[in-house]
Amino acid sequence: MKLLFICLIGFFVAPPLWMGDFSQAEVEAKASHKLILINFSGSDWCGPCIRLRKEILESPEFTAYAKEKLILVRADFTRQKKNQLAKDQIKLNEALADRYNMDGKFPYTLLVDENGKVLKSWDGLPDESAAEFVKDIAENDH
Repeated sequence: MKLLFICLIGFFVAPPLWMGDFSQAEVEAKASHKLILINFSGSDWCGPCIRLRKEILESPEFTAYAKEKLILVRADFTRQKKNQLAKDQIKLNEALADRYNMDGKFPYTLLVDENGKVLKSWDGLPDESAAEFVKDIAENDH
């Protein structure tokens, strides 16, 4: 019984899955008719990126909403050798940046539809609570 309870809690509390392949995310978004949230991050060197992740993207409000309504993609541009990504992932991140973040902004977050059209963007750390961030996303979810 305890194991069942722990599994159920894990199901409801577990964070949503962040994908690394935007083309795979597009396929999933088209099949499910969900929006895609893209987050460009420097997870091991960018202070605002770390705050965005901790304060908004890992919040209970965002997590609950994202699990139901979004496909999540993170393009992480690490700098420390110990956090180096696989070469294939680096190429995917660079290709995504060439398409959506040519100025190299960090953090930079975009909400796109299933066809890749940008609906909304956040340049830097949003000056809003997690609940307000979710509300901004929900206003674009038709």
